[in-house]
Amino acid sequence: MKEIKAYIKPKRAQVVIEALTETGFKSMTISQAEGTGAHKAKGAAPSLDFHITDSPVVKLELVCQNEEVEKAVQLIIGKAKTADPGDGIIYITTIIDAYSIKTGESLRHVL
Repeated sequence: MKEIKAYIKPKRAQVVIEALTETGFKSMTISQAEGTGAHKAKGAAPSLDFHITDSPVVKLELVCQNEEVEKAVQLIIGKAKTADPGDGIIYITTIIDAYSIKTGESLRHVL
């Protein structure tokens, strides 16, 4: 299993989420976040919580089977890309296992 973390522009989040859902990626976590990097978005402002200038970002997380990663990544890139700089970044990590809190059973072969 792999975990995909994508940091994307808020204005692209809805279209990315809808496309992932329509393609079969139905379970994901979406969070509003602050990001800082080389590019500062037009809406960048001093953070209320940290001593940095930040740009608003949406953090999207999902777990999928290894063979589904490329499909999900290309879909995110295709839907999140804009003509402007600073579209975001995608990280992929390996998940060794996952467990249902309710049953205590491994989800390794379910996800």
